[in-house]
Amino acid sequence: MEVKVIARIENDYKEKFGIPRQSGLVKSSLSKITFEPEFRDGNAVRGMEGYSHLWLLWQFSENMDAGWSPTVRPPRLGGNVRMGVFATRSPLRPNPIGLSCVELDHMEYGDEGPVIYVKGADLMDGTPLVDIKPYVPYTDSHPEAESGFAGDVFDHHMKVEISDELLEEIPKEKREAVLEMLAQDPRPGYQKNNERIYGIEYGDMNIRFRAEDCRITVTDVERRDREQEKNQGQSSTSYGDKKV
Repeated sequence: MEVKVIARIENDYKEKFGIPRQSGLVKSSLSKITFEPEFRDGNAVRGMEGYSHLWLLWQFSENMDAGWSPTVRPPRLGGNVRMGVFATRSPLRPNPIGLSCVELDHMEYGDEGPVIYVKGADLMDGTPLVDIKPYVPYTDSHPEAESGFAGDVFDHHMKVEISDELLEEIPKEKREAVLEMLAQDPRPGYQKNNERIYGIEYGDMNIRFRAEDCRITVTDVERRDREQEKNQGQSSTSYGDKKV
């Protein structure tokens, strides 16, 4: 079976650490889906605007050559308990395919063909998509479904503390997504060092934080664009108030 990459996703998740563990957990994070040239036909998305949510099928592109194991150790179980790979959503699968349910925010049409904007994705920036399907509530929603071991560990939210000064360093349109992401406690389940400072790359920011009990405390927000401006200023020769 030949599987083609039909599109790629663009968002602020620049590395695996910090990506939500499941889709829909960080509802405010916006992602852009751009089709590959072969599939930039507006007819292919005709009727899509009538749906509120979509299924994304995608490749674990960072794990394509990692192989698979019949059992894996889910990080949220502390990394010490083995579960069957088909009872988890581990990327270490025989076929490295992921499945995510996202909210359709809006669509645009331009030189890149139809472009889809979605919320709540749990994909890293640049991830290739192999299919998009509509979410249909009357068949896809099962409120009575059992969650297995996942139901005991994923419903966990941390209180996020951040000073007004550091909050100002985060662009207004991204603040809610950043706070939602941190509230999920992005640390692996086996890392519970209260003294350690963790860092997450999100967009052009490096967000540093410490975690203790049920609280996340943001300790610093570094903006790469600010650092570049600073470095450029330091590398120039200064004469009085002028930089040459």
